[in-house]
Amino acid sequence: MNLDGDIKDIADTHINQLKDKADSLPMEFTRDYLKKLKEILDELPMENIERVAEILLEAYEKGKYVYIMGNGGSAATASHMVCDLAKGTIWPVSPGEKRFRVIGMSDNTPLMTAWTNDIDYSQVFREQLLNLVGEGDVVIGISGSGSSDNVIKAIEYANSCSATTIGFSGCGGGRLKDTAKECIVVNSHNMERIEDAHLIISHIIKLYLNIKLNLRGIV
Repeated sequence: MNLDGDIKDIADTHINQLKDKADSLPMEFTRDYLKKLKEILDELPMENIERVAEILLEAYEKGKYVYIMGNGGSAATASHMVCDLAKGTIWPVSPGEKRFRVIGMSDNTPLMTAWTNDIDYSQVFREQLLNLVGEGDVVIGISGSGSSDNVIKAIEYANSCSATTIGFSGCGGGRLKDTAKECIVVNSHNMERIEDAHLIISHIIKLYLNIKLNLRGIV
């Protein structure tokens, strides 16, 4: 059996199939992608989203910390959400205004690689929380599959510290749905559309909090 040859044949067949499909791109492909994304967005669990927003508002009011983590595209979403909570919720800025205490667990590359190298990547977020998390803090784990081991381990540890844990997932929720105290599950198994939806959810929460905080300063 020529394994290298067989793999090459499979790869060539797959590439040829993609080339055939490419002839109908980009309009039909784009239309189909957006149609399916809209269907997913129409099915978002709005009550869950509102509960998460209220959990974050309560953390803000009590001066608790919010920790957010994810891998790959979900790490990018985590960083984006940190930016939105830290700055976007209090924009336009008023002098002396209270701000969210929010930390991105995926952003410290030296620390992440140190824990990965010396222990194991599955512990990379849990080990960071050991230094930081306290009772009443909020820990958000973003995992498209809902089964990222390092996210699950961190959420489990946060639960043991009486933190409030939140999951953003897809693919039926995976293990994250049953581990986090609150979980927003996107009804899709397509990772790209799951990640699209997670960022949209993040923006909804950020705008909701921005309005709440600005109105609070007015009334």
